[in-house]
Amino acid sequence: MPTQRIALVTGANQGIGKQVAKELVADGVTVFVGSRDLARGKEAVADIGNGATALRLDVTDAASIASAAERIDREAGRLDLLVNNAGISTTRTDVDMAGFRALAKPSTAPLDDLRAVWEVNVFGVLAMYQAMLPLLRRSSEARIVNVTSALGSLTTVADPTFALHLAFEPIYGASKTALNAVTLSMMIELEGTGIGVNLVSPGFASTALTNFQGTDSVEDAAREVVRVARLGQDGPTGTFTSWNGMTIPW
Repeated sequence: MPTQRIALVTGANQGIGKQVAKELVADGVTVFVGSRDLARGKEAVADIGNGATALRLDVTDAASIASAAERIDREAGRLDLLVNNAGISTTRTDVDMAGFRALAKPSTAPLDDLRAVWEVNVFGVLAMYQAMLPLLRRSSEARIVNVTSALGSLTTVADPTFALHLAFEPIYGASKTALNAVTLSMMIELEGTGIGVNLVSPGFASTALTNFQGTDSVEDAAREVVRVARLGQDGPTGTFTSWNGMTIPW
């Protein structure tokens, strides 16, 4: 593992993003820890350790993204790894997961909530891609890892026997389907460039995203994201895998 590899992980002040940043730093990677709240980012960096740098980054704010790109350019001159981890499932704070699913049906889904979630999960990822691609092009082993969900797999959720078949909804679930489509477009655009693009569905972790109702540890949930993030220049691109390393159908 190159000791001077430069990485950016969005939404890295907590949960899976923080775990990914921690493991990459342990590998000797220099990691920019993206956080909407800089103070929380600095708290996370204090726990992650040497090699981590807090970076104020709101993926829904064009000025914030541009400022982050400028700082990485100024301090590192390139980017070897972009992990688009930032994501939300709802803006509602008054309901648990069961309540969210009851509200999120196509017939009742609050459109303001849908727009806010898609702004982070879909448009935020594309905005990051556009801003960071010039820095990634300067790397000899660039890779983009987009963190999604198995709920975004149309083939999977269309199967009536799938455990979460009835949980698919237009707010979070469909935002991940859209993210998968956007990721596929990135894969196609970057074919033959040497820049790898991978899509990973982490485990069902007990994090803020799941209102701490997940069943997997953060370490287990982040395992595949970390594995793919560690891939070198000759590692596979264009893959869509789950937390346990299995291929997920589109």
